[in-house]
Amino acid sequence: MDMSKKILELAAKYRDYTAENLSKLVKTKSYSSKEKDVCDLIVRLCKEAGFDEVRVDGLGSVIGRVGNGPKSIAFDAHIDTVEVGNMKNWTFDPFSGDIKDGKVWGRGASDQKGGAAAMITAGRILKELGYGGQYTVWFTFTVMEEDCDGMCWKYMIEEEGFKPDLICSTEPTSCRIYRGHRGRMEIQIFLKGISCHGSAPERGVNAAYKAAKAALAIEKLNNELQPDEEHFLGKGTICVSQMDVKGPSQCAVADYAMIYCDRRLTWGETADLAIAQVKKAVSEATGDPEDEIIVQMPDYKKVGYTGTHYSQELYFPTWKTDKDHPLVQAAVKDYETLFGKEPVVDKWTFSTNLVATTGRHKIPAIGFGPGDEEQAHAPNEITRVKDLEICSAFYAELPYLLEK
Repeated sequence: MDMSKKILELAAKYRDYTAENLSKLVKTKSYSSKEKDVCDLIVRLCKEAGFDEVRVDGLGSVIGRVGNGPKSIAFDAHIDTVEVGNMKNWTFDPFSGDIKDGKVWGRGASDQKGGAAAMITAGRILKELGYGGQYTVWFTFTVMEEDCDGMCWKYMIEEEGFKPDLICSTEPTSCRIYRGHRGRMEIQIFLKGISCHGSAPERGVNAAYKAAKAALAIEKLNNELQPDEEHFLGKGTICVSQMDVKGPSQCAVADYAMIYCDRRLTWGETADLAIAQVKKAVSEATGDPEDEIIVQMPDYKKVGYTGTHYSQELYFPTWKTDKDHPLVQAAVKDYETLFGKEPVVDKWTFSTNLVATTGRHKIPAIGFGPGDEEQAHAPNEITRVKDLEICSAFYAELPYLLEK
């Protein structure tokens, strides 16, 4: 029997198995840095699926292996989720994991435990087929992505020396092939004022007014940012996400202001460029010299559930893989071979762990995942069971296509 046909038959055979595993994952709450229970579950599911190796790294991510070839590819899913937000926006229990109407329901179903469930099934399929080809196939179930995307991979690569040749992220793509997304960074702006009694504000310099002018300058800067030359990733963006203004009292002119910005970076934009743009825009708006305006990129620091301390600056480099790269071409061929039609090749709007693997460490990557990007962080989250079946087959087939 043709290998592709075997893979499709096995993905269909294990359709309910994949959905039931996703249900178990959804029922197991796993907020960032609190993923131990779901990681324990994943270890058990991978062992039951017959993986050749299953281990947990120092930060808490689960790493599974099938095969032992000289080349390597990793399929990645982060298994932490955002919180549920306002429960009044949900029409069902976010941790029900219900399977009905051809969907799995609950927090993380799309973002992105659906990818994790499909990966487990793909590993089971490869074991059942006796895969022993040119690739070592890794499956990584990674932690703390929602808090700091890519830090889990920065840890694996830089601290543990785990660096595969190729990566496939299983973040939701609606079963399309993605080959890039914008980078991002977080920026803090600090502005100084001079306090005085609120009854005579002319005696001081109000940092709140500077902050207001600076915020409007950021809005103007956003409108002036340009798209990449290829017009693939689109334009960079910047927005004010938080503001904090303080003075000695409620009856005093504010002498301190902090503005927090979310900056999305298109191809060719760097952290240094973005900071320089902000300094210039704020200086022109407030009249303060650029060297008196503090613009910085903060650090992220947190302790993983294993007790490991790790941190990084909040900078997540842009990445893309050329449409003619062998990995992209193999993925297109994979899709066409299995499903008999041409895939959509596109990009994510949001950011993924690939900022580390590919943005920082230049490992060629693609994305292909169940569920829709629009479901991420939204109430009433779902993933289609059919997507899980499609992705299980796609992941199992890809190592064979890469060998060709």
